[in-house]
Amino acid sequence: MDIYDKINELYDKRRQVQLGGGDERIAKQHEKGKWTARERIDYLVDDGSFVELNPFIEHRHEDFGMNGKEAPGEGVVTGYGKIHGKSIYLFAQDFTVFGGALGEMHAKKIAAVMDLAVKNGTPFIGLNDSGGARIQEGVSSLDGYGQVFYRNSIYSGVIPQISVIMGPCAGGAVYSPAITDFVIMVEKSSQMFITGPKVIETVTGEKISSEDLGGADVHNTLSGNAHIKAGNEAEALATVRNLVQYLPQNSKERPPITEVEESDDYRPDLTDKIPFDPIRPYDVRTIIDEVVDENSFFEIHKDFARNIVVGFGRLKGQPVGLVCNQPKYMAGGLDIDSSDKAARFIRFCDSFNIPLITFEDVTGFFPGIKQEHGGIIRHGAKILYAYSEATVPKLTVITRKAYGGAYVALNSKSIGADLVYAWPNAEIAVMGPEGAANIIFAKEIRDSDSPEETRQSKINEYREKFANPYVAAGLGMIDDVIDPRETRITLIKALDMLKNKQEERPYKKHGNIPL
Repeated sequence: MDIYDKINELYDKRRQVQLGGGDERIAKQHEKGKWTARERIDYLVDDGSFVELNPFIEHRHEDFGMNGKEAPGEGVVTGYGKIHGKSIYLFAQDFTVFGGALGEMHAKKIAAVMDLAVKNGTPFIGLNDSGGARIQEGVSSLDGYGQVFYRNSIYSGVIPQISVIMGPCAGGAVYSPAITDFVIMVEKSSQMFITGPKVIETVTGEKISSEDLGGADVHNTLSGNAHIKAGNEAEALATVRNLVQYLPQNSKERPPITEVEESDDYRPDLTDKIPFDPIRPYDVRTIIDEVVDENSFFEIHKDFARNIVVGFGRLKGQPVGLVCNQPKYMAGGLDIDSSDKAARFIRFCDSFNIPLITFEDVTGFFPGIKQEHGGIIRHGAKILYAYSEATVPKLTVITRKAYGGAYVALNSKSIGADLVYAWPNAEIAVMGPEGAANIIFAKEIRDSDSPEETRQSKINEYREKFANPYVAAGLGMIDDVIDPRETRITLIKALDMLKNKQEERPYKKHGNIPL
């Protein structure tokens, strides 16, 4: 045997690994409308950029029929490549090998590539498609999950971590995506749950399908465990490619600035986007689209807690994070879910040096027994904590209403906003004029010969005296009252002025956010 025989042997072994579970299992994967791990990687990364790592790792277990049983690639493909010319590391579970089940060496491959991602300061992407723990390996598989969870946790805020659920993700496996920054699910073919339908039926007697228990719709609308829903695998992977364009490579870098054509930043249509009547609903996305660069808004958590809108956009090519009340739902009031949604997004942006812009039109924290008993105090405090903790440039535009504690919570000057602007029709007060007048002037209204007329008069009096931006501006709580049509111009100039912002915090190991 000479060197060429050895080289041929190498290629034979490599072909065997690349074939995964074999043609029959690949065909079954395709019958389900799913791609193989390698097909997914090829679609995700730039052409010809993927380099595989540890392709020849093998399991070392012999019990329960594992002796002599081959698992090419150990059921997971790991390596590095490029997206839009920038480096990323990734893993893709191979469902054709042991159903993508995670065992000791499977986990070791993932842990090793995660460590490399951090050493090199690049985003990490996980393509999940697994039946769960490899039960034949017993506790070793559980230890493997722990190795991955630990890295997800300690690398959080160091590099961006993105999870794509492209098949089943059950039991302990769900906790890795849950720790990562963004979770993308594919409709009809991906599910996440701790205990499956059969176990639930056995324990509780409840009957439910896998899709209704943990499908993409459920986690994007009800639980909030997923951030983006894709119609198919191609759309999910294209979403990842789009998302990483807004993100820096790591926490030490700033997000990439895109070149844009010079344009007129004056926006005359903004005056028509918000109804002057303070109780009429509208879609805040119309404001966002007028202010950010054309077609640059990338919404996160679109279908969950729809009373607040969060996502990325660009201003003159500069990525920003947007947190916006949505008067179209619940009058834009803050509840438990919207508080969680906003706080988590704020903390992500702060972790990766992405400036924050808040469009505020809020009636307050949502009232009700269910909200109070569900912990609205604790959940609402997360927004206060997240904004206060953040050291990135923080800008607020009050477009219409800013009442009560919600005004304070949504990036007010008192909790660290760098600059706060208000439109001239903005109402800033402890509560809305209607409620305030009913309390302050209760006796006058009650004793009046015309109570309703008196009440309306007192509402107007309160609105003119207190519920306007100039009282707050006179106290330095608002930096300027601006023409709505100049909002984009104002924000661009503010971001430029704040581009070298440095803000230190007192030394501490870490804070204790009210989780």
